[in-house]
Amino acid sequence: MDRQVYDRMRGLEDRHWWFRARRDILTDQISRLGLPAKAQVLEVGCGTGGNLGMLGQFGDVRAVEPDDEARGYAAEKAGVPVEQGLLPDGLPFEPGAFDLVAALDVIEHVDDDAGSVKALGALLKPGGFMVTTVPAYRWMWSQHDVLHHHKRRYSLGDYRRLFDEAGLTVRKASYFNTALFAPIALVRLAKLVLGLKGADEDSLPSAPVNGLFQRLFAGERLWLRGGSFPFGVSILLIAERPA
Repeated sequence: MDRQVYDRMRGLEDRHWWFRARRDILTDQISRLGLPAKAQVLEVGCGTGGNLGMLGQFGDVRAVEPDDEARGYAAEKAGVPVEQGLLPDGLPFEPGAFDLVAALDVIEHVDDDAGSVKALGALLKPGGFMVTTVPAYRWMWSQHDVLHHHKRRYSLGDYRRLFDEAGLTVRKASYFNTALFAPIALVRLAKLVLGLKGADEDSLPSAPVNGLFQRLFAGERLWLRGGSFPFGVSILLIAERPA
């Protein structure tokens, strides 16, 4: 990602509605996986460390991040080991070492997405889980994707196929960030039609708007406990390594 994106993420990840609500949803989903006590947890592509505290609720956490400055900040903030590494072949961990591997808005950044999913799956213990999120729909491509150095956006079917081909069992696959899908899609389509770039979408809105958006997005966790959404701005997929 651009240096300015990491810097902005560092300042926003504890306050912005999108980061906060996504953590609420992920916490709810992970808590239902039946992980062992003191689970071995890895976040790949941890950025500036905004998810490490959340993941620490579920066990002993380690992380990997390719950006030097972000890696240093994440380690200082979360107090956990953060290694240097790259997908798919540059991860400094032994196969079968983790009960949970998280790749949260990471797979869209790598050139070899299929190879990366296989590499992450190999890090799981038998019966271990991989929790992932990615942005949805190629037609929603925007300046946000450019600044974040995304390689692609996914349909649910195309994304799920990566895990099927890696020999992993998909336990949950759904679009999410659905409550705010219509306004986000309209803004992006308008920018596309008009050829507008504008500022990135990570800016922090006013406190009332930030709070409203957080409640709307985070509320999706209740439906996702047993159901799925047919569309959304992002995709949530949880896969298991067969025992």
